[in-house]
Amino acid sequence: MRKLFTAAIAAATLALSAPADAKTVTDVLGRTVDVPDNPQKVLVGFYFEDFLAIVGPDAYDRVAAISKDAWYGWRNLQWQAYTKTTPRIEELADVGEVDAGTFSVEAALASGADVAIIADWQYSALGDTVQTMEAAGIPVVVADYNAQTVAKHVASTLLIGEVMGAQDRAQKLADEYSAAVAEVEARIEKAGGDRKSVYVELGNRGPDEYGNTYTDHMWGAVVGMAGGDNIALGQVGKWAPLNPEYVVAEDPEVIFLAGSGWVNRENAVLMGPGVDPKVTHERIQPYLERAGWADLKAVKEGQVHAVYHGGARTLYDYAYLQYMAKVLYPEAFADVDPQVALDRFFQEYLPIEAKGSYMTRMPN
Repeated sequence: MRKLFTAAIAAATLALSAPADAKTVTDVLGRTVDVPDNPQKVLVGFYFEDFLAIVGPDAYDRVAAISKDAWYGWRNLQWQAYTKTTPRIEELADVGEVDAGTFSVEAALASGADVAIIADWQYSALGDTVQTMEAAGIPVVVADYNAQTVAKHVASTLLIGEVMGAQDRAQKLADEYSAAVAEVEARIEKAGGDRKSVYVELGNRGPDEYGNTYTDHMWGAVVGMAGGDNIALGQVGKWAPLNPEYVVAEDPEVIFLAGSGWVNRENAVLMGPGVDPKVTHERIQPYLERAGWADLKAVKEGQVHAVYHGGARTLYDYAYLQYMAKVLYPEAFADVDPQVALDRFFQEYLPIEAKGSYMTRMPN
């Protein structure tokens, strides 16, 4: 294996000596990276939908490799939906999954990728592997939608657009995202009033085990932008489970469970493309039967909601921001329909429809 790996690096380095058009971009970490002027074999580590929305309908014609399990395993229903519209996705090389420790430099090199677009969390976890990839001829650029800030969403979008030569489309998406978030924040500021206490939990472990909550990242950041008082702040790092007794003692006024279509998670909160919201409600019901939950304000007042976890850290997560804000400030958002916003985004930028379970309230 070492001989093969050394040979692959040598071949890639030799290829680098050939003249090629290149341009310099600056990624979200402030790194300046020389990338091909018109890349045709891209490695996409994460943000699969955003890449498609930014680059356009033929985006995956220019992709050589992906981190398959981050899509197939974490968002399986989404994977199924996109492989129907874009069958080539199933044929792409799999470079392994960073979080699981299965990422393979050898697979990345064998794919022939001429640039890699990865997430900030992947960059941090890969460490020196990034330098190995770059030395072997695969420049690496870093995007970050996980931070859930307008600044990094915009920077990531413009970066991908610049790398892929889709600057106009990227600018339009960035402007739309900024405007949507600004409108939500303006409505909340105008509404004023007390902030409701909120608990968010990732529903991937089933009701018998508390899943991760979030502080200033991902859903936690969305709760903050939506004007909620997140009970996780100061209790965990970016994400981790909360103590069940703490959750009950805090008695949140609103609960958001994040669901998805995970592989081999039969008790998880099921959400995503093609899912009937009634099935989502059936998966939520056992959560409400946890010790102490029957007496929580959120449960007694019918304020238990579910949001699609695949919608966090995306260019359309402003629809979920609208949904959460409307839950917390119903009068201020009486004329806003988050599902309409979601439908419009999918119709304009993606090849599938937003049909399924994406945001829902648990019936009383």
